[in-house]
Amino acid sequence: MSKNDRMQMMAELPVHQVLIRMSLPMMISFFIQAMYNIVDSMFVARISENALTAVSLAFPMQQIVTAIAVGTATGVSAVWSRYMGMGKREEASAVIRTMTGMSLGFTAIFILLGVFVSKPLYRVQTNVEEIAVMGTTYLTINWVLSCGSIFSKYYERLLVSAGRATLSMLSMAAGAVINLIFDPLLIFGLGPFPELGIAGAAYATVAGQIFSAILAIILNWKYNEPVRHEMLKPAFQTKAAGDILRVGLPSMITMGLSSMISFMINQILLMFSTTATAVYGVWMKLQNFCYMPIFGLNNGMVPILSYNYGIGKKDRVKLTMKEAILFSAALMCFLMILFELIPGAILTMFSAGAQMRAIGMVCLRLCVISLPFAAVAMLLSTSMQALDHARFSLVINLMRQCVLLIGSFALLAYLTQSQKWIWLAVPITEIITFVVALVLHRKFRKDLEM
Repeated sequence: MSKNDRMQMMAELPVHQVLIRMSLPMMISFFIQAMYNIVDSMFVARISENALTAVSLAFPMQQIVTAIAVGTATGVSAVWSRYMGMGKREEASAVIRTMTGMSLGFTAIFILLGVFVSKPLYRVQTNVEEIAVMGTTYLTINWVLSCGSIFSKYYERLLVSAGRATLSMLSMAAGAVINLIFDPLLIFGLGPFPELGIAGAAYATVAGQIFSAILAIILNWKYNEPVRHEMLKPAFQTKAAGDILRVGLPSMITMGLSSMISFMINQILLMFSTTATAVYGVWMKLQNFCYMPIFGLNNGMVPILSYNYGIGKKDRVKLTMKEAILFSAALMCFLMILFELIPGAILTMFSAGAQMRAIGMVCLRLCVISLPFAAVAMLLSTSMQALDHARFSLVINLMRQCVLLIGSFALLAYLTQSQKWIWLAVPITEIITFVVALVLHRKFRKDLEM
């Protein structure tokens, strides 16, 4: 399919078909990524519960890398697609060059953080020596070698924006497979491989990310002609950076703040037990697994919304949002019911002992109530972000991932002094955010006269 055919597809193909073509490969690849996150934790749990706790405490810090990469990539996807829709090739090229320059700068920052900040972070969180040592090792490797995570998300998103979602799926899936293969080999020292324990889990993760990034760069070079001659020319143009950040900064900030909030929630849970922190880590991995189709839908939806808005087809913009929301709500309701029925089986996969099982059963059954509300709020937020209403998206994301979540956990911990009812913080947060998102969406549509 030529570039013009792909752009024509986004403008003329029936909306449900173009959503499937753009989103399904991303959904599949995100599912694979979520699976290897879960499998990673399952292998780590076989080392010990302290190892699982160490990885759970590292998760918010890993998400900072994801926040910056995904936020910037979202900005690049939306801005590049809009410029291409408007026929502004020079401005589109500047966006690609600036993205490459920004990615190198972010990589350098995380190398410094890995070397100098990882150990103090763990010493602040816990006085359990084994958890601190294992966690420092795991986080240092992930931060120092974060280049794979950053570059893979940028170049995979470019493939999606160019209508090459299947190739993006191939890149992400390949990285996931590498991680899945090397996890048991490096953790337990199978065959000729050394037994590295928790360091092996970290090396397997970054190996998958680096492989995915290299493959995504190759695929863009071969199949994405509009970016071929710009993608490896790092630069920093103020206007292009401003365009990228205007769209991507809300996601970057809110995901980054979400990481800080997760850090603070871990501190609240540590007041009860390290097991509660391990359970919350399991929930975060399962939550991400459930949200992966929504993330895939978001990735596929952004270029469709941006391109059709750029050429003035507002009816297709409205229909795209409607169909995406209906699908996501139905899927999350199904997953909510499924997880309510099998929490014990899920915890067994993480080698849960009696205490972890008792806490985890309550946690999972309360937290899964949040899924349908969160999915709709996320899609509404993304649509606003893609169509020049990033301030509304920022409000929704700040409420959902930061203000309400930490406030609910802190208040329930203070009022109940119980590990049982503190998990209500998750559904309370998502339900309130859902209502606010509906109100802002109504104003958003009025602003755009849709």
